[in-house]
Amino acid sequence: MTLVVYPGTFDPLTLGHQDVVQRVAAHHEAVIVAVSDSRKSTLFTLAERLDMAKAILTGLANVRVMHFTGLVTEFARQQGAGLIVRGLRDASDFDYERRMASLNRTLLPAIDTHFVIPDDRYQSITGTLVREIALLGGDVSPFVSPVVLAALQQKYRERRSPAAPAP
Repeated sequence: MTLVVYPGTFDPLTLGHQDVVQRVAAHHEAVIVAVSDSRKSTLFTLAERLDMAKAILTGLANVRVMHFTGLVTEFARQQGAGLIVRGLRDASDFDYERRMASLNRTLLPAIDTHFVIPDDRYQSITGTLVREIALLGGDVSPFVSPVVLAALQQKYRERRSPAAPAP
């Protein structure tokens, strides 16, 4: 059985991420979308990112959503995966991901890394840009699912609302 791990922060999960998951799921028996308990600052909590990913990917029977902490190679080994998948949008992604794949191969030679290029429509989408556009009141609906759109709108509405007056 081919088990694939697709790791990321997914803050938030974009249509580009969804495209990569769908492409990988079509060619492998099982896919784990591994949501990182990231050390970097995120807009959404780990629980929120997991809930959104599960809601969005629920229709893909061979896809599971899990969280991980630490090295992705260790998580992949623990799960019995033989492959790590990473999405590539452009040359800068390739340069970074190539270095990470090389380091991962050094850490755990039994697990390979494959790169998947999302559909052209999604090549410019990043979670960072989606968050920034949403923060500034722009329409991010072409870049994210309705689940993520609603979560972004709620998150930024909460941040914009004035503090409740003191009693």
